[in-house]
Amino acid sequence: MLVLLPPSEGKAASGDGGPVALDGLSLAGLTAARGEVLEALVSLCRGDEDTAAEVLGLSPGLRGEIARNAGLLSAGVRPAGEVYTGVLFDNLSLATLDEAAYGRAERSLLVFSGLWGAVRIADRIPPYRCSMGVKLPGPGALGAYWRSAMASVLPEVADGLVLDLRSSAYAAAWKPAGEVASRTATVRVLQERNGKRTVVSHFNKATKGRLVRDLLVAGAEPKTPADLMDALLELGHRVELAAQGTARKPWQLDVVVTEVH
Repeated sequence: MLVLLPPSEGKAASGDGGPVALDGLSLAGLTAARGEVLEALVSLCRGDEDTAAEVLGLSPGLRGEIARNAGLLSAGVRPAGEVYTGVLFDNLSLATLDEAAYGRAERSLLVFSGLWGAVRIADRIPPYRCSMGVKLPGPGALGAYWRSAMASVLPEVADGLVLDLRSSAYAAAWKPAGEVASRTATVRVLQERNGKRTVVSHFNKATKGRLVRDLLVAGAEPKTPADLMDALLELGHRVELAAQGTARKPWQLDVVVTEVH
């Protein structure tokens, strides 16, 4: 099983060793592209601060991220699983997994990134600020840039069930196609309240983090989207089939959570 995750805006304050070694990261086919984006981001952030803030979409309170990006070539690194600290990763809680479950996480989790394309949780990277929606001088719109770079790399590692939990911006960087799409499942999280269902961002991220954690802890090895649905039901999640996949379109599963008072 390959689990595709979005990154988080929240990241660890600093690394504890470095600098980043691009040729030591997973998915070696992305090395050249990573180097180009990294150089473009550092160059942008070493230039005019107002321009960098506009390109990166930073509010005045986040101007400090520009200086951090400017120093990425020599910045300290840490495992990607420690760098990302948002709601999804808080609920996934990688640090509290036992050795066996963490090993499964290292093999199955792939975190998408505007800067790195995609990394595994053991890849050592520095904290950074660069979302997939950014249009960098040189590489251009990162969603389109990474889509081209990943076209030949991702299918090589997507050799079983693909659980795609990415947000729309990161999903744009690689879309499962053909036979891969037929064994890909996406998840929509719905909050049920007073008989009505709505999509709520916080519930979405937290629930996806808990889903992945439960699968890792249980040692579940679903081979197909149907197997995945069965596994989640056995783990106590309320799951419904929203759309069965085809040769061109992934399966869609709805996970329903009830508001807790």
